[in-house]
Amino acid sequence: MKRLIFFCLLFAIGWTYAFSASLFNSKNIYRTIDLVADSLPDVLTKNHADFLESKLRNEAIIKFGTHQLPDSPQDWEKYRANLRKTIIQKTGLIVNHKLPLDIKETGSIQMKGYKIKNIAFQTRPGVYATANLYIPDGKGPFPAVISMPGHWRKAKFDPEGPQQLGHSLALDGYVCLSIDPWGSGERTSVHGAFDYHGASLGASLLNVGESLAGLQISDNIRGVDLLSSLPFVDPENIGATGASGGGNQTMWLAAMDERIKAAVPVVSVGTFESYVMRSNCICELLPDGLTFTEEAGIIALVAPRAIMMCNHKQDSAPAFLPFEMQRTVRNASPVFKMLGVEKNISYQIFDKTHGYWPENREAMLGWFDLHLKGIGTGMPKKESGFELLPEDKLLVYPIGKRDPGVQTTADFCEKRGKELRTAFLNKSNLNVLEKQKELRNVLRINDQSELKKVHQFERLGGWDRFALESSDSKLIPILHLAPADPKLGYMIISNTSGKKGISSELISELKSRGQGIVIVELSGTGETTSTKEIANNKSMVLHTLSRSELWLGKTILGEWVKELNVVSDFLKSNYKSQKLSIDGNKEAGLAALFLAATGGNVDDLILRDAPLSYQFDNSGSLDFFSMAIHLPGFLNWGDVSLAAALSGKRITILNPVTMSGQKINGNSLNEYRAEFAKMRTGLKKQGETVFN
Repeated sequence: MKRLIFFCLLFAIGWTYAFSASLFNSKNIYRTIDLVADSLPDVLTKNHADFLESKLRNEAIIKFGTHQLPDSPQDWEKYRANLRKTIIQKTGLIVNHKLPLDIKETGSIQMKGYKIKNIAFQTRPGVYATANLYIPDGKGPFPAVISMPGHWRKAKFDPEGPQQLGHSLALDGYVCLSIDPWGSGERTSVHGAFDYHGASLGASLLNVGESLAGLQISDNIRGVDLLSSLPFVDPENIGATGASGGGNQTMWLAAMDERIKAAVPVVSVGTFESYVMRSNCICELLPDGLTFTEEAGIIALVAPRAIMMCNHKQDSAPAFLPFEMQRTVRNASPVFKMLGVEKNISYQIFDKTHGYWPENREAMLGWFDLHLKGIGTGMPKKESGFELLPEDKLLVYPIGKRDPGVQTTADFCEKRGKELRTAFLNKSNLNVLEKQKELRNVLRINDQSELKKVHQFERLGGWDRFALESSDSKLIPILHLAPADPKLGYMIISNTSGKKGISSELISELKSRGQGIVIVELSGTGETTSTKEIANNKSMVLHTLSRSELWLGKTILGEWVKELNVVSDFLKSNYKSQKLSIDGNKEAGLAALFLAATGGNVDDLILRDAPLSYQFDNSGSLDFFSMAIHLPGFLNWGDVSLAAALSGKRITILNPVTMSGQKINGNSLNEYRAEFAKMRTGLKKQGETVFN
């Protein structure tokens, strides 16, 4: 009897264990247990390398190796003409030499041996630049130099560099035009508040088909127009110089304006390759640059004219280290030699930190004396002593009394954005296939990313963990939870802050409905965040990554569209998903929208905190969205309402906002409702957009 009872107990225990295991492995019980999970597990191996930096740096290295300059004069002329044409197209450079300069002089200061005039002049219709004009005493004609301040806080009259250049050049017999760069000096958002002209503010120009680099080149070409118009200037002998961002402008001006006879860029010339995943300003970005040239090509455009580069051993910017500059010089020099002017390209290296130091100025004076005056050997020349002036003496306008013609970046983006939106909303008979193709071009989706390999890891916290390896060498980490019923489909969730930004309430709600859940962390977010990005920019989210992608002919949003497409393909092929929805916030929501708009495999969308228009808005924070949001020429293409209509899907936009994060409601929201509905009707597309 005891033995019988013992076996019965064993049978009962075994049956209970088997039944419990069966229940534990069933989907319903599995989902119930998961409801108590408080955190989401990581997917990738801890302490992994910086995938993004490695991938993008490698792409840039390959691009450097493939850009070669022609070795015959005939081939060079063809290459040169095509390169200049492409630069104009990519930067949005506009030049109108016939536009009246309309010089406005607001003050004059007599110094010992020269005078300084405070002026403003017209660079584009209705757009004026502020500048100081240094003029030696005497009749002239004098050689002239345009001085382009870089990122000095006070631009043209900053005592640490630009102002010193003006005094030194004037005392050495040069007329010097020191011009405030676009968005800097007296051209900042608030007159007298010397702000940084880059980051999201400068990148906003991309959305209206412009670039900060292009606007600066346009300004500086107009500066050469001004110098050439002055009776006391010798128009055949004009030079250009500047440091850092100003050195970058020097390079571009000398390359694009053949009136520049000699140039001296300081602490700025490196390689375009070295810009990728390094810390630089948006003003130094040539959109798609590495897809068609390297910096050696730009330097070569200066030939047969003269250029001398000065770089510093102690520079903190890796892109401007002497080694990078020397790589470019070695690749550009054969063009100068081919044209018989090998002595017109030179460089000097100083044991200094980043800046335009007295040693640089003396080297600059010697170089300009040789090439603009025809005297000396080009070796450094001792500069004369000078007196620095307080900023109020060099202001073109008293603080707070700036002329409206001195447009800020915000003014320009707002005005141009309204013009583009008005033209877009008045268009009729839009072709769906053409607009989809154009949108792919705006997003820089030039190739398709496919699922190459699936890496599956141990289940944690009830979640299946995968890393999807794509054909373009990315690892996309996802967490997966199967639906209670395949008919319920999947909700793909993406958040710009990674999975930690996803609310537990959202996950619990989806679980309670039995819907399948996939959490994806897109490039640059969550586990795929670049450590180099964080090291370079602690305050500007995705600043380094967005610039790097643009250098390589891509955009972050375009890459996210491709990644979401890989995830949807994975669910279709591996889980036979019958329905796919996407829930994304901010830029991640826009990526989902653009996926649907370009024909991606998605059934409906939820966008959280998404903008209803790319129209510039300065009423909130320009950093509400990251740098990922900016798309070159997006408003030239259309707007968010067009993308929604092209999708043909049901779209729910929760908490719609402006580009500065201001909530849209009331009459403004009603106007957008009408716009979105009208766009769908015009394209004869199904679906609807709901705003909550």
